[in-house]
Amino acid sequence: MLFGKYINKYYLRYLYLFLFGLISLIAVDLAQLEIPDLYEYLVNGLNSLIDGTRMVQVDGKWLAFDFNFVLKYLCEPMMWIIVIMVAGRFLWRICFFGSALKMETDLRLRMFDHCKNLSQQYYQVNKVGNLMSLFTNDIETVHECFGWGSMMFADAIFLGSMAIIKMFQVDWLMTLLSLIPMIFLLAVSLIVGKYMTKKWDVRQQAFSNLSDFSQESFSGIAVIKAFVKEFKELWAFKKLCKENEDANVEYTRYSVLLRIFVTLFVESVICVILGYGGYLVYKDTLNAGELMKFIGLFNSVIWPFMAVSELIEMVSRGKASLNRISELMDAKQDVVDKPDAKEISDVKGKIEFRDLRFKHFTGDYDALNGVSFTIEAGENVGVIGRTGAGKTTLVDLLLRNYNVADGCLFVDDTDVNDVTISSLRKHISYVPQDNFLFSDTISNNIAFACDKADPDKIRYAAKMAAVDDNIEEFPEKYETVLGERGVTVSGGQKQRISIARALLKDSSILILDDSLSAVDTSTETTLLANLAKEREGKTTILIAHRISTIRQMDKIVFIDEGKIVAVGTNDELMETCPAYKAMAELQKLEEEK
Repeated sequence: MLFGKYINKYYLRYLYLFLFGLISLIAVDLAQLEIPDLYEYLVNGLNSLIDGTRMVQVDGKWLAFDFNFVLKYLCEPMMWIIVIMVAGRFLWRICFFGSALKMETDLRLRMFDHCKNLSQQYYQVNKVGNLMSLFTNDIETVHECFGWGSMMFADAIFLGSMAIIKMFQVDWLMTLLSLIPMIFLLAVSLIVGKYMTKKWDVRQQAFSNLSDFSQESFSGIAVIKAFVKEFKELWAFKKLCKENEDANVEYTRYSVLLRIFVTLFVESVICVILGYGGYLVYKDTLNAGELMKFIGLFNSVIWPFMAVSELIEMVSRGKASLNRISELMDAKQDVVDKPDAKEISDVKGKIEFRDLRFKHFTGDYDALNGVSFTIEAGENVGVIGRTGAGKTTLVDLLLRNYNVADGCLFVDDTDVNDVTISSLRKHISYVPQDNFLFSDTISNNIAFACDKADPDKIRYAAKMAAVDDNIEEFPEKYETVLGERGVTVSGGQKQRISIARALLKDSSILILDDSLSAVDTSTETTLLANLAKEREGKTTILIAHRISTIRQMDKIVFIDEGKIVAVGTNDELMETCPAYKAMAELQKLEEEK
């Protein structure tokens, strides 16, 4: 059995299944322990000859070992034993394994629910491949310990104790001699089990590294091919495979060592039984039937002792996997609502930054330093600056992807920390830099933000994003299924499909984070005109690297090294901000060239 704070409650939740499974298991064990008695009757019946008649002693009475005896005392009980064992084993499998499946399903849902609430900061440190191994290998190992392990633990206790009691009734000294090697087996199993826990942890980490490398390589296969680095990637993959192999071999070495000890001690006990038991039969202390009964009972004891050794191995793996899952579940959800946070509704779109300062957890300096400016409701605002100036961090804080200090960021004159994160995000449409698309139809990708979307509205949003003509050229049009992360469409099409998705949401605030970088100037002009028409009276924030993209905005925010250098219209900045003017002239010169 496996215990931990994220699994203990399932033993109570599914207690009724465990109890019913336990009753079925005990019934099977009791039936199984009747079989050695039948061995005794059979052997004694064949060996005992009294006055020319084969006789068997049953419950102190001597009965003739004939056809009627075989039917009544051997065949009929055996049929009932078979029925009980078949039905019982079916029931305890349903109970133990069924509860394990329920536990696995619920725990996996809890893990996913926890993951979706973790901040971006967590995913910047932990890789996808490692997380995927938790949802596959590790949780399956915990599932095995919860179901199969619980059954083995219960069976080892009940079957082992009942068999040992019956063995004592046959001969107590031979029973003690038989148990001495088994005690040594338990001791060895405990010692080896500690090492197996460590080796399993190393094995799982090696698998995580392999899984993460594979996922990253397949996602970046285009880059690998473009730079002709297939051999380099293959060599790196080979190295990870070797590490995974070594970790598996090391774990298997201890696992095989444990099984060798199991076999060694079990076989040594059989030697003791045959040697000492044969001597007792020779001295007429036992008869042959009792010796066969004792051997049959010991065969029933072998499984509990082997179960204990396997259980030690299984729990060793389960503990390592559960520890890895616990690390995930213990990860702090650092971006959360205040206890008294309220829903925000009817957002107009006013945004105000007041001396905002922010440092990334991995940064050595402030990504934003003393940022102060205001976006009035309904304004179209452009944000521009050099790479790494802090433009994306600005909107990440508005979306509450990171924590922000109280009194620094306001929406409609309300501190963003005083409202729930979900209600704030409901009023914001966001097009990120990476323009992530799902492996689904184009229609479903555009309609992602809406529970139900009318096909006409989906197409209208696509037209406003200047991508409708491109979609109509596909064989399946809006029902075209995109490849993973949208690899089957161009960069410009990905950007415009993402913009269509944001426009369909029709939020009070729209954020476009460098979302026009992959489109030509003609398409850009059309799209900006559509945005101005469609977003009239609503707040739009457009982050760009090209001044031509934001020239017509109501307000332009020029940011550099995390500080607001200037705020104003394009004409105002050309006159008052030398850095902005120099950037404009440089970009104009590049366009002319």
